[in-house]
Amino acid sequence: MNTKHKRKLKEYNPNNCPVIYSLNKIGDRWKLLIIHYVKQGYNRYSTLQRVIPDISRQSLTNKLRELEEDGILDRVVFAQIPPKVEYHLTEVGLSLEPIIIEMSKWGLKYVNPIEECK
Repeated sequence: MNTKHKRKLKEYNPNNCPVIYSLNKIGDRWKLLIIHYVKQGYNRYSTLQRVIPDISRQSLTNKLRELEEDGILDRVVFAQIPPKVEYHLTEVGLSLEPIIIEMSKWGLKYVNPIEECK
């Protein structure tokens, strides 16, 4: 793990459970949204802030770093003034697309019944 950035949560995984491993990597409040929007072409910090307005700047920075450390995102820095940084999904990140698609289908199927229960 990168010494400059320490995660607040421990890497909890009893019995090497693959579900818990997956949740440790992508299962927090923001990571799947970030992955989804980077896949949609929102690959700059400012555009991610715009499409996810409830995320704080610090949280977005931390989540982008964690996704990069986990090999899900690549960070590309362009040598120009002002500096330009873009994020792109790696092969590992692209492999999450079917999961996000299925989550979207599930959400579309159940969003109205859940909201009606409020």
